[in-house]
Amino acid sequence: MNKKRFSVNLIELNLAILFISTSGVLGRYISLPIPITIGSRALLAGVILYFFCKWKKFSFNIEVQDIRTIAISGLLLGLHWITYFYALRLSNVAIGMLSLFTYPAITAILEPLILKTKILKFHLLLSLLVLIGIYFLVPDFNIGSDNLKAVGFGVFSALCYSLRNIMMNQKVNKYNGSVLMVYQLLVITVFLSPFFFILDNSNVIRYIPETITLALLTTALGHTLFLYSFRNFSTITASIISCAQPVYGIIIGIIFLQEYPKLSTIIGGGIIILTVLAESIRIYNLNKKSNQLALKYEKTDE
Repeated sequence: MNKKRFSVNLIELNLAILFISTSGVLGRYISLPIPITIGSRALLAGVILYFFCKWKKFSFNIEVQDIRTIAISGLLLGLHWITYFYALRLSNVAIGMLSLFTYPAITAILEPLILKTKILKFHLLLSLLVLIGIYFLVPDFNIGSDNLKAVGFGVFSALCYSLRNIMMNQKVNKYNGSVLMVYQLLVITVFLSPFFFILDNSNVIRYIPETITLALLTTALGHTLFLYSFRNFSTITASIISCAQPVYGIIIGIIFLQEYPKLSTIIGGGIIILTVLAESIRIYNLNKKSNQLALKYEKTDE
């Protein structure tokens, strides 16, 4: 890959992360009942991605034994979005996004338990560091504190996201990622559709531009660009660069909502982001050594 092409690919990846980061501000700004916001987001993004898949001529065929897994992962994705938006409503963009960003450390613990592999001591250390980071996000552990509730929702959102990602880990190699996303968005839309008749939807028209932005920019365009970045970068490289997501989100929050994070939030967020970087770099180094060994054996065989 030449330098010019690499620069373009790097810009595309950062644009994807920037687009995804807009979820924080939009989640805070759209004053609709959260199930209606997420249902509208899923419906609009699903339609956009469906026509994208049809244009690309991706197959929508799913084997019967995989339907249940994809459906459950869709429900988990919906719960992830709903609880994340509750975290944003109860606090601010910084606390909402940073508490959600505990998901890599949660995944590092859950994946060995679910897949029956060995838990590394390094992962236990990372989990401890994440707990310290959460402590700084909410230094006052008052049960009635909105910030404490927000972090609780944020961490639960991270848990749902981690479980969804682990469940879909094997499916992304079997089916197109955009097609899987369409099915998951369909599940979310169907699951949340009753709320349009139960909750107050009188302001839906008022927030149509912002909802379309959330569906198109954040969900469809952001996640699709991030998915396609895997053609040019390894998953680990993309994950390391995605550590900029909370930073972008906080900057967008400062610009549009004038929300300035407290020093304790910055410290806690810094610790959480460092744990993500540490795990990403560890996997990157392991992957690099594995490739070097494979190359060495290939040369030996020759």
